[in-house]
This record gives sequence, structure tokens and C-alpha cells, in this order.
Amino acid sequence: MPSISNSTLIPVDDVMRARHRLRGIALHSPLQRNHRLSELYGADIYLKREDLQEVRSYKIRGAFNNMAMLSDEQRARGVVCASAGNHSQGMALACAKMKVKGTIYMPAVTPKQKVNKAKSFGREFVTIVLTGDTYDDAYAEALRGAEENGWTFVHPFNDRNTIAGQGTVGLEILDDAHQPIDYLLMAVGGGGLSAGVGSVFAELSPSTTIYGIEPAGAPAMHDSFRAGEVVTLEKIDSFVDGAAVRRVGDINFPIVKEVIRDILLVPEGKVCKTMLELYNEDGIVAEPAGSLSVAALDQLGDIKGKTVVCVIGGGNNDIARTAEIQERALLFAGLKHYFIIEFPQRAGALRDFLNILGPKDDITHFEYTKRTNRSVGPALVGIELGNAEDFKNLTDRLDKGGIQYKHINNQPLLFEMLV
Repeated sequence: MPSISNSTLIPVDDVMRARHRLRGIALHSPLQRNHRLSELYGADIYLKREDLQEVRSYKIRGAFNNMAMLSDEQRARGVVCASAGNHSQGMALACAKMKVKGTIYMPAVTPKQKVNKAKSFGREFVTIVLTGDTYDDAYAEALRGAEENGWTFVHPFNDRNTIAGQGTVGLEILDDAHQPIDYLLMAVGGGGLSAGVGSVFAELSPSTTIYGIEPAGAPAMHDSFRAGEVVTLEKIDSFVDGAAVRRVGDINFPIVKEVIRDILLVPEGKVCKTMLELYNEDGIVAEPAGSLSVAALDQLGDIKGKTVVCVIGGGNNDIARTAEIQERALLFAGLKHYFIIEFPQRAGALRDFLNILGPKDDITHFEYTKRTNRSVGPALVGIELGNAEDFKNLTDRLDKGGIQYKHINNQPLLFEMLV
């Protein structure tokens, strides 16, 4: 455990006061032992089910606590925030309960389910503005709106009152744990949850090793750790929208750096695979960011006999994304492959290709246009394998059959047309 300078951290007393404000607002979510994961790793794996909150994420904690600390004058002028989804819902619910007018800026790519839920929670008290492609784009517009209209900005992570609210998750974990916790894993976006929960554990359970988990396509905290200062990423993959920011909080970074051992990165495809496993095996509807902690378990090494807590931070997943999630999961598992294949433009060429496929190989995508003035024509072919290990056998048969092909799974620009 790194040395702690207590002046940097959020005082536990502040977190306890936040818990008092949140009574009747935020659910004391269950800490559930997961039988499947515990058997898989030979450990006691517990899931902190923040996906069961009314707004289906822990974000209600920070948003409400922050707004509860505002003056009457600030509430009368109105509030504003930027959010990739979950903070918007927490903010919307807080506005409705306090009868405060709020404006919420969200990236235009935010799943429709999250947008609609924010509108539903906020009712007539909230206005939604969709703008930009990332959280950071929405953030810039929200700051502009705050300056022009005199609104108070309620930050989703870079604010000590927000952090204190998120820290109540840590108090509940320690209240409900029946034995010392060896490892604690939670997603990291801007750093609100990790700074709050980490501050609590630093004081009340300093022997617990904490890891923050980020998507590989948005490693803002990971890269900041390596640089020793907050860095701004030029480009991110926004798929794990609840944990994809280009820049972490300036307030959050020094806290997280002190209380967390390291930041682990998880490929987006593995996140999708974990989401499907949680749904199919455990009946848990977790969003991408909510699955990060479980997806990183295998990076801990041998944890037999250990007690591990994974925070399921949110469950706001749009069903319209299911096809993409399944596709990404298959690609990560090595079960789905795309090829550009040159077919001789003669009768029987397709039949010859089909004869090369194995008994468990399934064509899931085929695009081909015959051109009368050429001897060969390219086809875009997607093949799903029965086992990942079958890929080598497939390419060996293609080579032996004289098939001209190019495997394009590692070609991002081509690949984005398909996924």
C-alpha cells in the first residue's frame, strides 16, 4: 500500500455525512457473493451491485450529495452538468427531488436508453442537450452554458463533494463484508468512484489492495499514472461510454494515485464477453463500464483463497447495442474472422470454397459482386468458428486450396464498417 498523505484524501467524516444526506435517496446496494466466479477463481468473489440503484448506477450518490451542498441562491439560478449517461440520470433525479431546474449536456453518441432515462427521471425540471462525440465535447459546451446563464456546474467527478458521495459505496462494502477484503476492483473514468472509495479504504481498510480498471481504448488514468501527471488523450474509443474520458479529474488524480496500486486495462472485446457472461450465467444486466471490474479478475494472478470485491458500477445498457456487443465478444474470443477473398469468376468457384470450410465453420457475412470484365472478383466474407483453435486449420486449408485471401481482423478502418 502506498504512503498516504491524509491532507489529499476525502475525510471519512465527509463521506459519512454524505451517507446521511443520501438516506432515502440512494439504495444501500447488496454485496453478493458470486458462486460462478468464486468457483472459477477458487476465491470468494463478491459483487457490489450498484446496478440495482433506481438510476441503475452509483452516480446518484455523487450528484445528489453535490447538489445538497449548494446554496439556495445557486439552486434558484439552476444547475448544469455534462455526462456520458449515468451522471445525467443521477443529476436528473436529484433535480426532480429538489425541484431545481437543470440542463444536462450529453455526447450525441450516448445510447438512447440513457438519454430517455435522464428525461424520465428529470421530468419537467430537466433539459437535455446532445452535443459532440465524447464526454469532453459535452463538457466544454456545458461550461459555456454555465458561464452564459449563471448556472452552477455539478461535476460528475472533479469535485470533492461528488467524490464524497461516491465514497459511500466504500462505507457500505465495509459494513457488509464478513471478512477482510484482500482486493477491491472498480472501473475508473474520471476518477470519482475510485477517489471516494479509495479514501474510505485508505483509512478504514488500508490492507486492501485496490485496482482501478479502464477500457484499453480510453486509458486516461493509466497514462496519467505512467506520466506522473494528468494527461489529455488525443483520441479515445467511446464504446465503454461510462468510463471513457480524454482527461481525468485534476482533483481526483492525486487521490487515486495515492490509494490505488495500479490501473489495469481491459480490451473492449473482453468487456463485451464479460457482459454476455454476466447476463447469461448470472442474470446481471451490466453496462460496459459496469463489467470492467469482473473483466479484469484474471489479471490479478493467483487469488485462490482470497476475498475480492468487484464493483458493478452500472446497468444502463441499451438493448439496441446487443448485436455490436455480441460481435465484439466473438472477435475478442477468436471465434469471428473476416476475410477479403479473391474468387475466380467461373462457375463452381464458390462451391470449391465451401468445400474447404470445416464442419463447424459458419459463414455469417458474404458480399460479392460479379464483374464481367475481370477474371477474379473480391468478396468480403465473415466466418464464425466452432473453436478459436480452428483458425489455423482454416487458413491452412485456404492455403492448400490455392485460395487468395487477406485476413482483415487487424485492419481497424475496414473493421469498423462491419462491427
